[in-house]
Amino acid sequence: MDRNLGASRVATSFSDSAAYGDLYQWGRLTDGHEQRSSPTTTTLSATDVPGHGSFILATSSPYDWRSPQNNSLWQGVSGINNPCPAGFRLPVYPELETERSSWSSPGYDGAFASPLKLVTAGRRYPRDGMLINASSDGSYWSSTVDGGGSLNLDFDSGGANIHGCVRADGLSVRCLKD
Repeated sequence: MDRNLGASRVATSFSDSAAYGDLYQWGRLTDGHEQRSSPTTTTLSATDVPGHGSFILATSSPYDWRSPQNNSLWQGVSGINNPCPAGFRLPVYPELETERSSWSSPGYDGAFASPLKLVTAGRRYPRDGMLINASSDGSYWSSTVDGGGSLNLDFDSGGANIHGCVRADGLSVRCLKD
């Protein structure tokens, strides 16, 4: 795709707020929770589809919106809660690593200069639902499970890394054609 899920246009700069899009909790479908101003709840979901559009806060380990955890929610184009359009899916770890290693520079300048034009959309914090680091950091989910968390691509002004993240975090999603 040429933009983040929920973005109104292709990015014109690394900090283009119209290109930020939505912030998804790992494994959730598009149900309203991904909107930056969605309400919050502290009630964890026991099902794959919570049945509401609130961002679910998680204040204790494993910091997931779902209890018990389900590792299969975003696995491929037929994943249970795949939020991507038909024929699209979330990237897996090797695809994010290939993207990151292709950048002309390691930080947000390189992320934006890439064909994907990734932006610094920030994230939504899982303990209180606050938006943090918009215009300075970019964080993108993969579908790859990492223990009780999942892998994501993070970048800022000085670098980029792929590491594990708790699933209750709200991060950007960029879909790939299957």
